[in-house]
Amino acid sequence: MAVQSLKKGKSVREQVSKEEWQKRVDLAACYRLVDLYGMTEQSANHISTRVPGEDGAFLINPYGLLYDQMHASCFIKLDLAGQILFNPTEYGVNQAGYVIHSAIHAARHGVDCVIHTHTIAGMAVSAMKCGLMPIAQTSMRFAKIAYHDYEGVAINLDEQARLVRDLGDQDAMILRNHGTLAVGGNVGECFVKLYFLERACEAQIYALSAGDAISNPPQGSPELAAEQGAAGLKMAANFLAWPALLRKAYRLDPGFAD
Repeated sequence: MAVQSLKKGKSVREQVSKEEWQKRVDLAACYRLVDLYGMTEQSANHISTRVPGEDGAFLINPYGLLYDQMHASCFIKLDLAGQILFNPTEYGVNQAGYVIHSAIHAARHGVDCVIHTHTIAGMAVSAMKCGLMPIAQTSMRFAKIAYHDYEGVAINLDEQARLVRDLGDQDAMILRNHGTLAVGGNVGECFVKLYFLERACEAQIYALSAGDAISNPPQGSPELAAEQGAAGLKMAANFLAWPALLRKAYRLDPGFAD
Protein backbone atom coordinates (compact mmCIF):
# COMPACT_ATOMS: atom_id res chain seq x y z
CA MET A 1 0.00 0.00 0.00
CA ALA A 2 1.23 3.45 -0.87
CA VAL A 3 1.95 6.07 1.77
CA GLN A 4 -0.53 8.93 1.50
CA SER A 5 0.38 12.52 2.40
CA LEU A 6 -2.12 15.00 3.75
CA LYS A 7 -3.06 17.30 0.89
CA LYS A 8 -3.14 20.97 1.75
CA GLY A 9 -6.51 22.60 1.36
CA LYS A 10 -8.37 19.30 1.53
CA SER A 11 -10.05 17.80 4.57
CA VAL A 12 -9.34 14.26 5.69
CA ARG A 13 -12.90 13.38 4.79
CA GLU A 14 -12.23 14.41 1.19
CA GLN A 15 -9.14 12.19 1.04
CA VAL A 16 -10.54 8.90 2.28
CA SER A 17 -13.31 6.59 1.09
CA LYS A 18 -16.87 6.97 2.34
CA GLU A 19 -16.50 3.64 4.13
CA GLU A 20 -13.28 4.66 5.85
CA TRP A 21 -14.81 7.95 6.95
CA GLN A 22 -17.70 6.13 8.62
CA LYS A 23 -15.24 3.89 10.45
CA ARG A 24 -13.36 6.99 11.60
CA VAL A 25 -16.59 8.47 12.98
CA ASP A 26 -17.41 5.25 14.83
CA LEU A 27 -13.87 5.04 16.18
CA ALA A 28 -13.94 8.64 17.40
CA ALA A 29 -17.28 8.01 19.11
CA CYS A 30 -15.79 4.95 20.77
CA TYR A 31 -12.86 6.93 22.18
CA ARG A 32 -15.22 9.63 23.49
CA LEU A 33 -17.49 7.03 25.09
CA VAL A 34 -14.60 5.16 26.71
CA ASP A 35 -13.59 8.49 28.23
CA LEU A 36 -17.16 9.32 29.24
CA TYR A 37 -17.48 6.07 31.18
CA GLY A 38 -14.19 6.58 33.00
CA MET A 39 -12.17 3.87 31.28
CA THR A 40 -9.16 5.98 30.30
CA GLU A 41 -5.61 6.47 31.60
CA GLN A 42 -4.65 9.87 30.20
CA SER A 43 -3.03 9.38 26.76
CA ALA A 44 -2.23 5.70 27.35
CA ASN A 45 -4.07 2.70 25.85
CA HIS A 46 -5.52 2.29 22.41
CA ILE A 47 -8.50 1.37 20.25
CA SER A 48 -8.12 0.28 16.64
CA THR A 49 -10.34 -0.69 13.75
CA ARG A 50 -9.71 -2.06 10.26
CA VAL A 51 -9.91 0.15 7.19
CA PRO A 52 -12.63 -1.13 4.84
CA GLY A 53 -11.31 -2.25 1.48
CA GLU A 54 -7.63 -2.00 2.48
CA ASP A 55 -6.35 -5.40 3.52
CA GLY A 56 -3.98 -5.21 6.48
CA ALA A 57 -4.57 -1.52 7.20
CA PHE A 58 -6.03 -0.27 10.45
CA LEU A 59 -6.72 3.03 12.22
CA ILE A 60 -5.33 3.88 15.66
CA ASN A 61 -5.04 6.92 17.89
CA PRO A 62 -2.25 9.49 17.59
CA TYR A 63 -0.07 9.14 20.70
CA GLY A 64 -0.39 12.47 22.44
CA LEU A 65 -4.10 13.24 22.40
CA LEU A 66 -6.47 12.47 25.26
CA TYR A 67 -9.49 10.32 24.51
CA ASP A 68 -11.87 13.28 24.80
CA GLN A 69 -9.82 15.06 22.13
CA MET A 70 -10.19 12.36 19.50
CA HIS A 71 -12.10 13.16 16.32
CA ALA A 72 -12.68 11.39 13.03
CA SER A 73 -9.93 13.27 11.17
CA CYS A 74 -7.13 12.57 13.62
CA PHE A 75 -6.57 8.82 13.33
CA ILE A 76 -3.37 7.38 11.91
CA LYS A 77 -3.58 4.66 9.28
CA LEU A 78 -0.87 2.02 9.37
CA ASP A 79 -0.26 -1.47 8.05
CA LEU A 80 0.54 -4.70 9.87
CA ALA A 81 4.27 -4.15 9.39
CA GLY A 82 4.06 -0.81 11.21
CA GLN A 83 4.42 1.43 8.17
CA ILE A 84 2.41 4.62 8.56
CA LEU A 85 0.21 4.97 5.49
CA PHE A 86 -1.57 8.20 6.38
CA ASN A 87 -0.95 10.53 9.31
CA PRO A 88 -2.96 13.77 9.36
CA THR A 89 -1.42 14.79 12.73
CA GLU A 90 1.93 15.81 14.18
CA TYR A 91 1.94 12.76 16.47
CA GLY A 92 3.22 9.22 16.16
CA VAL A 93 1.89 5.81 17.20
CA ASN A 94 2.28 4.22 20.63
CA GLN A 95 4.64 1.25 20.11
CA ALA A 96 2.71 -0.93 22.54
CA GLY A 97 -0.46 -0.10 20.63
CA TYR A 98 1.13 -1.21 17.38
CA VAL A 99 2.49 -4.45 18.88
CA ILE A 100 -0.81 -5.51 20.46
CA HIS A 101 -3.23 -4.41 17.77
CA SER A 102 -1.26 -5.48 14.70
CA ALA A 103 -0.79 -8.95 16.20
CA ILE A 104 -4.52 -9.45 16.70
CA HIS A 105 -5.55 -7.94 13.36
CA ALA A 106 -3.03 -10.18 11.58
CA ALA A 107 -4.18 -13.37 13.32
CA ARG A 108 -7.93 -12.86 13.72
CA HIS A 109 -9.41 -11.88 10.35
CA GLY A 110 -12.92 -11.76 11.76
CA VAL A 111 -11.90 -9.12 14.30
CA ASP A 112 -12.65 -5.58 13.18
CA CYS A 113 -11.98 -3.66 16.41
CA VAL A 114 -9.64 -4.09 19.40
CA ILE A 115 -9.84 -2.14 22.68
CA HIS A 116 -7.24 -2.24 25.45
CA THR A 117 -7.68 -0.42 28.78
CA HIS A 118 -6.05 0.10 32.17
CA THR A 119 -8.99 0.79 34.48
CA ILE A 120 -8.61 0.56 38.25
CA ALA A 121 -11.03 -2.37 38.49
CA GLY A 122 -9.52 -4.10 35.46
CA MET A 123 -6.01 -3.77 36.82
CA ALA A 124 -7.13 -5.00 40.23
CA VAL A 125 -8.74 -8.14 38.79
CA SER A 126 -5.72 -8.67 36.55
CA ALA A 127 -3.59 -8.91 39.71
CA MET A 128 -5.81 -11.55 41.35
CA LYS A 129 -4.78 -15.19 41.10
CA CYS A 130 -8.46 -16.18 40.79
CA GLY A 131 -8.91 -14.02 37.72
CA LEU A 132 -12.42 -12.93 36.78
CA MET A 133 -14.96 -14.75 38.94
CA PRO A 134 -18.42 -15.66 37.52
CA ILE A 135 -20.25 -14.19 40.52
CA ALA A 136 -22.81 -12.05 38.68
CA GLN A 137 -24.72 -12.35 35.43
CA THR A 138 -22.51 -9.75 33.73
CA SER A 139 -19.41 -11.66 34.85
CA MET A 140 -20.80 -14.96 33.56
CA ARG A 141 -20.77 -13.55 30.02
CA PHE A 142 -16.98 -13.96 30.26
CA ALA A 143 -16.89 -17.48 31.68
CA LYS A 144 -14.33 -18.46 29.04
CA ILE A 145 -12.20 -15.33 29.14
CA ALA A 146 -8.55 -15.64 28.04
CA TYR A 147 -5.45 -14.74 30.09
CA HIS A 148 -2.00 -13.50 29.11
CA ASP A 149 0.90 -13.34 31.56
CA TYR A 150 2.74 -10.07 32.09
CA GLU A 151 5.99 -9.60 30.13
CA GLY A 152 6.64 -5.91 30.72
CA VAL A 153 5.43 -3.05 28.54
CA ALA A 154 4.31 -4.66 25.27
CA ILE A 155 6.90 -3.10 22.97
CA ASN A 156 8.70 -6.24 21.81
CA LEU A 157 7.53 -7.97 18.64
CA ASP A 158 8.35 -11.42 19.99
CA GLU A 159 5.46 -11.09 22.47
CA GLN A 160 2.96 -10.98 19.62
CA ALA A 161 2.90 -14.75 19.10
CA ARG A 162 2.15 -15.35 22.78
CA LEU A 163 -0.56 -12.69 22.82
CA VAL A 164 -2.28 -14.32 19.87
CA ARG A 165 -1.84 -17.81 21.31
CA ASP A 166 -3.33 -16.81 24.65
CA LEU A 167 -6.27 -14.93 23.13
CA GLY A 168 -7.09 -17.93 20.92
CA ASP A 169 -10.64 -17.67 19.63
CA GLN A 170 -11.96 -15.77 22.65
CA ASP A 171 -13.37 -12.26 22.45
CA ALA A 172 -11.97 -10.91 25.73
CA MET A 173 -8.74 -11.26 27.66
CA ILE A 174 -7.27 -10.32 31.03
CA LEU A 175 -3.66 -9.23 30.66
CA ARG A 176 -2.23 -10.32 34.03
CA ASN A 177 -0.94 -7.47 36.22
CA HIS A 178 -1.82 -5.14 33.37
CA GLY A 179 -5.41 -4.59 32.25
CA THR A 180 -8.19 -5.78 29.96
CA LEU A 181 -8.73 -6.32 26.23
CA ALA A 182 -11.77 -6.96 24.06
CA VAL A 183 -12.26 -7.67 20.37
CA GLY A 184 -15.36 -7.41 18.22
CA GLY A 185 -16.80 -7.71 14.74
CA ASN A 186 -17.27 -3.93 14.60
CA VAL A 187 -16.56 -0.89 16.75
CA GLY A 188 -19.91 -0.82 18.53
CA GLU A 189 -19.85 -4.51 19.35
CA CYS A 190 -16.34 -4.22 20.76
CA PHE A 191 -17.25 -1.22 22.91
CA VAL A 192 -20.29 -2.94 24.39
CA LYS A 193 -18.19 -6.03 25.15
CA LEU A 194 -15.46 -3.98 26.84
CA TYR A 195 -18.02 -2.00 28.82
CA PHE A 196 -19.54 -5.15 30.30
CA LEU A 197 -16.12 -6.65 30.98
CA GLU A 198 -15.19 -3.58 32.99
CA ARG A 199 -18.51 -3.73 34.85
CA ALA A 200 -17.80 -7.36 35.70
CA CYS A 201 -14.41 -6.35 37.14
CA GLU A 202 -16.01 -3.57 39.17
CA ALA A 203 -18.65 -5.94 40.54
CA GLN A 204 -15.95 -8.36 41.66
CA ILE A 205 -13.99 -5.66 43.48
CA TYR A 206 -17.14 -4.42 45.23
CA ALA A 207 -18.22 -7.93 46.21
CA LEU A 208 -14.83 -8.96 47.58
CA SER A 209 -14.38 -5.69 49.47
CA ALA A 210 -17.70 -6.20 51.30
CA GLY A 211 -16.04 -8.85 53.47
CA ASP A 212 -18.90 -11.34 53.30
CA ALA A 213 -18.78 -14.84 51.83
CA ILE A 214 -19.39 -14.97 48.07
CA SER A 215 -22.51 -16.74 46.86
CA ASN A 216 -21.42 -18.81 43.89
CA PRO A 217 -23.99 -19.57 41.14
CA PRO A 218 -25.25 -23.13 40.60
CA GLN A 219 -22.98 -25.44 38.64
CA GLY A 220 -23.36 -25.00 34.89
CA SER A 221 -25.18 -21.68 35.06
CA PRO A 222 -22.14 -19.50 34.20
CA GLU A 223 -21.54 -21.51 31.02
CA LEU A 224 -25.22 -21.21 30.08
CA ALA A 225 -25.18 -17.47 30.75
CA ALA A 226 -22.05 -17.14 28.60
CA GLU A 227 -23.77 -18.86 25.68
CA GLN A 228 -26.87 -16.71 26.08
CA GLY A 229 -24.80 -13.53 26.36
CA ALA A 230 -22.73 -14.31 23.28
CA ALA A 231 -25.87 -14.94 21.25
CA GLY A 232 -27.61 -11.78 22.39
CA LEU A 233 -24.70 -9.35 22.37
CA LYS A 234 -24.50 -8.84 18.60
CA MET A 235 -28.16 -7.86 18.41
CA ALA A 236 -28.00 -5.70 21.52
CA ALA A 237 -24.82 -3.95 20.39
CA ASN A 238 -25.72 -3.41 16.75
CA PHE A 239 -29.42 -2.58 17.01
CA LEU A 240 -29.92 -1.28 20.55
CA ALA A 241 -26.89 -0.14 22.54
CA TRP A 242 -24.53 1.24 19.89
CA PRO A 243 -27.10 3.35 17.99
CA ALA A 244 -28.22 4.83 21.32
CA LEU A 245 -24.61 5.45 22.38
CA LEU A 246 -23.90 7.20 19.07
CA ARG A 247 -26.86 9.48 19.67
CA LYS A 248 -25.45 10.25 23.11
CA ALA A 249 -22.01 11.06 21.67
CA TYR A 250 -23.54 13.43 19.10
CA ARG A 251 -25.65 15.11 21.77
CA LEU A 252 -22.68 15.68 24.08
CA ASP A 253 -20.25 16.97 21.43
CA PRO A 254 -20.91 16.51 17.70
CA GLY A 255 -17.35 17.72 17.04
CA PHE A 256 -16.06 14.15 17.41
CA ALA A 257 -17.43 13.45 13.91
CA ASP A 258 -15.35 16.19 12.26
